[in-house]
Amino acid sequence: MAPDFSMRPVEILLVEDNPGDVRLTQEALKDGKVINNLSVVDNGIDAIRFLRREDEYASAPAPDIILLDLNLPRMDGREVLAEIKADKGLHRIPVVVLTTSKAEEDILRSYDLHANCYIAKPVDLDQFMLVIKSINDFWLSIVRLPGE
Repeated sequence: MAPDFSMRPVEILLVEDNPGDVRLTQEALKDGKVINNLSVVDNGIDAIRFLRREDEYASAPAPDIILLDLNLPRMDGREVLAEIKADKGLHRIPVVVLTTSKAEEDILRSYDLHANCYIAKPVDLDQFMLVIKSINDFWLSIVRLPGE
């Protein structure tokens, strides 16, 4: 039976090593139309362990969507994205790449690895908040996520 998102929060995994961006994302999602639970990991290895529910992440919620930075310690976001999309148990989870990089090679590589979308983080605080709210409005309100 498919989960009913009107009865439970949308589970979001944020893979981000910048504490300021984590805080801004938390604030922007609080104001969203959709009730959500935000889990945060700050490096690529923990992202994979979280998704596979390994070790201290054994009881982690299965995310409905992943917000993924590319420039991460221990395992970069490109490697994380490749592992997610190669794993039959994870590959359907939508991955929104949310990064500071505007490099064409990062954009192309992310889509080659089957990212669902690529968003360059704005440096301006208000623009950053607007981007997160737009992700919330589109991915959590309009798009039908797997399992709905």
